[in-house]
Amino acid sequence: MAPLQTPLCTVLGIDHPVVQAPVGSVSTPDLAAAVADAGGLGMLAMSWRDADAIRDSYTDAASATSGVVGVNVVLDESTGVLSPSTCLDACLDAGASVVSFSFGDAGPYIDRVHEAGGTAMVTVASAAEARAAVDAGADVVVAQGREAGGHVQSDVTTMALLPRVADAVPVPVVAAGGLGDGRGLAAALTLGADGGWFGTRFVATEESGAHEAYREQIVAAPETATRLTGLFDRGWPDQPHRVLETDEVRQQANADSDGETVGSDPEQIARMPDGEPISRLADMPPLDGMTGDVEALPHYAGQSAGLAQAVRPAGEVVARLVSDARAALADASAATE
Repeated sequence: MAPLQTPLCTVLGIDHPVVQAPVGSVSTPDLAAAVADAGGLGMLAMSWRDADAIRDSYTDAASATSGVVGVNVVLDESTGVLSPSTCLDACLDAGASVVSFSFGDAGPYIDRVHEAGGTAMVTVASAAEARAAVDAGADVVVAQGREAGGHVQSDVTTMALLPRVADAVPVPVVAAGGLGDGRGLAAALTLGADGGWFGTRFVATEESGAHEAYREQIVAAPETATRLTGLFDRGWPDQPHRVLETDEVRQQANADSDGETVGSDPEQIARMPDGEPISRLADMPPLDGMTGDVEALPHYAGQSAGLAQAVRPAGEVVARLVSDARAALADASAATE
């Protein structure tokens, strides 16, 4: 497959302007390696791992591909296994050359990435935040719109936010939120982005760490099936997130509207593959190998849910995103001639 090159590709050393969002606990070395091997940027969420797991997961991914694997560090001190500073140190010690930062001020950390010879990406929710990130040294900014799945930083839709950010900064911009297929990538490129950030689509792949039922629900979901909520706040308080509207979400919403105390029940409803219990309203999505009531866990997904029409290998998804984006851009060009 011929490269689909943009300035983002040059900065990151990738063939195609496709970034696999870190997707929290669902990100696996196999997923990141498969995306990287197909010419995109594979990503690992590192804030929910300890130092040994950071080293092992990065090594497993990087050793499985000749492509580029990046890492994400969440800067909100209220979440994560390690402090952001310690997490970053572990990522750099593991050899990560692309580090993305989200949910906080990346300014104090970017120089450390550059000193290690790496590239810093920063997720922003406004043009002002984008300018501040670039002033602090960011090499790439990620403009995340409100349509995004998982934990959400922005109150602005991607279509409104993206051109503002692209006009505000001189570095490559990646569009995040609502992108689910090659047409979305083409639209983002047309609006001034240099690449697309895909989370929900890569959750519904064979290599992701998502529970089979979670992946299938994303495939079956219509665009109206998500809700932006603060419901699943055990582990990351006060951070809004977009999830599929499961029976659990509807029941908790009804309980809240009836004046009951949502989240007061510490009931343990599921277990991790290693047997660790998970309480109701924890911020842990359904993972492969979990047992118990996984339906009651948060099914993080963006409004692009349903564009993933089947669970596919991640490399095949990258190829389809690129080919469909090419076709959409060619159609748009032909329409203006």
